[in-house]
Amino acid sequence: MVFYLIGLGLGDVEDITVKGLNIVKKCKRVHLEAYTSILCYGLDKSKLEEFYGREVIEADRTVVEQNSDELLDGADVDDVAMLVVGDPFGATTHTDLVLRAKERNITVKVVHNASIMNAVGCCGLQLYNFGETVSVVMWLDGWEPDSYYDKIASNMEKGFHTLCLLDIKTKEQSVENMMRGRKIYEPPRYLTCAEAATQLLKIAERKKASGIEPG
Repeated sequence: MVFYLIGLGLGDVEDITVKGLNIVKKCKRVHLEAYTSILCYGLDKSKLEEFYGREVIEADRTVVEQNSDELLDGADVDDVAMLVVGDPFGATTHTDLVLRAKERNITVKVVHNASIMNAVGCCGLQLYNFGETVSVVMWLDGWEPDSYYDKIASNMEKGFHTLCLLDIKTKEQSVENMMRGRKIYEPPRYLTCAEAATQLLKIAERKKASGIEPG
């Protein structure tokens, strides 16, 4: 039997490929990876279920990061699929899942789809002229990493564009709730373009204040 990783593309429920849709309809279980990215209509899996005509099981951060073996259970005797926004290999999390499946001698097949990594070309910039992609993380109280700034500056020095992936926080726990073992989760948060730009400007100001000329 097979464990399928199926890309959903970027737009809506109809962006799944014909091949992917046929596989979804025949699988014993179908999971929706709802941690590394989201579709434009959010994490409401009811629209997927309506379109596919079957149940879709949401795989949140806890399942994907800590209990990923649950996704593979049964894939040695039945076909199981995991749906991924964009292309399945757009996140290292999914590569790790493939390796785990291989360790359990489970056959893995991938159905590719459009990803932001190539769809960014719609803005008019040539894909060949993009440098290293960076993730702009959301600043939290007392935690303001800035390593992504240097990567953007390095791309600029080389004459390259930079694709910035903005952070999302879904099913996150506060430090207090984690320490107390309480399964209480914070509301979902999504880093906006304006917030990301503000963070970059603050980093530039800090570098300038410390005598480093911002890139």
